[in-house]
Amino acid sequence: MLGPVVDEAAERFGDRTAYVSAGGEPISYIEFRHRTLRAAWWLREQGVRAGDVVALVLPATVEYLALYVGAARLGAVTAGVNWRLTPHEQAVLLELVEPALTVRPGDVPDLSAGSPRPSLAVRAGGSPVAIVFTSGTTGRPKAAVFDTRQLEAITAIDTGGRWGGGGGQLAGTSFASLGPMTKLPGNLMRGGTTYLIDRWQARLALELTERHRLTTVAGIPTQVALMLADPDFEGFDLSSVRAIVMGGGPATPALVREARTRFRAPVAIRYSCTEAGIGLGTAFDAPAEDAELSVGRPHPGVELAILDRDLRPVGPGEIGEVCLRSPASMSGYWHDPEATAAAFTPDGFVRTGDLGRVDEQGRLRLAGRRKEMYVRGGYNVYPVEVEAVLAEHPAVAEVAIVARPDPVMGEIGVAAVVARAGSPLPTLDELRTFARDRLAHHKLPERLVLLDALPLTPAEKVDRRALADLVAGLEGRADDGR
Repeated sequence: MLGPVVDEAAERFGDRTAYVSAGGEPISYIEFRHRTLRAAWWLREQGVRAGDVVALVLPATVEYLALYVGAARLGAVTAGVNWRLTPHEQAVLLELVEPALTVRPGDVPDLSAGSPRPSLAVRAGGSPVAIVFTSGTTGRPKAAVFDTRQLEAITAIDTGGRWGGGGGQLAGTSFASLGPMTKLPGNLMRGGTTYLIDRWQARLALELTERHRLTTVAGIPTQVALMLADPDFEGFDLSSVRAIVMGGGPATPALVREARTRFRAPVAIRYSCTEAGIGLGTAFDAPAEDAELSVGRPHPGVELAILDRDLRPVGPGEIGEVCLRSPASMSGYWHDPEATAAAFTPDGFVRTGDLGRVDEQGRLRLAGRRKEMYVRGGYNVYPVEVEAVLAEHPAVAEVAIVARPDPVMGEIGVAAVVARAGSPLPTLDELRTFARDRLAHHKLPERLVLLDALPLTPAEKVDRRALADLVAGLEGRADDGR
């Protein structure tokens, strides 16, 4: 569907600016269509045919998007590879999909010149269009496949079939991630302008939001937190911001409240996983506690189930694995039927690997990753619950909980903390005292490691595996009671 949506957007929006490059070049909807057609012909000249995989190891540029659409016009499948990964990490992903063509920055053709090229035939619906790699922070990455049916479902949920209504937005994540790869048709249908940047930085995001009077701040919680932490935040004119959207990771209640207060705008939370395509969210006009305490309710057409280890529904309010079913769920993992079968329940729900419960208002409250839960003295501890409380301590800027082996309790929690600038360094005793009225004794951290920054993945999420390794290496210096 990518080609037809690009064509119709060009007809509807014409010379309206679709993209502004990192260098400031405006590209209209008509010009973007021309570039996708030039890209399709260039890919064909490279020998790409229907069913082939084209790997794009490129930054977030118009060329990336044009090549993605161009491949779809040929019936080829685009696998986006985050170009900031190490060569070894890139090689692992490329090995999974064995592309017919890999395009790196030095390979990109000039798509801005030349006369318009004629359209190419588009293969019928149901064909694979995009491959989105899972992050691999807790294991070997996998290659989730999305075809035209899933893109149509996601677009229908996002837009309701309506055209127009879009404003200015900042492209703040790698184009290889789930959102850009599956939401491109919906973004084009809105007819807005997307500002591209070479690399996301908090100061740059604030400057562009002020300069272009952007109405929405969207990103993962880490990005919003970094913007709020900028020492000159209050000096920016952000009065144009009407909404804040956070997804792609857990947002603590403290962060949600701070974002709402300092941006002076309502906050909405979005939740999904790569394999599910789309999931749940909170509404901008919902009670404030919705975004603070939960990830909301299922989007239209999405079914939510909370299941135990035997894949049976848990009781009301009980914690279990979050499972999602909708027409937006991936077709499966690329050429990996065994892993595909393991990713779904027998009745077609995607197993997200996240733990959560549905509260009395029907909202989903996350409790963390299944693999992150640890057992202290026979009691389950969910790091996200502990982090949400500790994040409200006035001296804590960021916090993550990791488990370490203990000869008596089996496992104990270590709080990895980044102190807030200008505040005294928190101590373990202070954190435990602060949290003990809201957390049971077995949930309180028993070690403290102070860090300058939490390790992040290339997608700007906390790298839990790297953090666990870091904490293990620093354990001898961990604060166990000061």
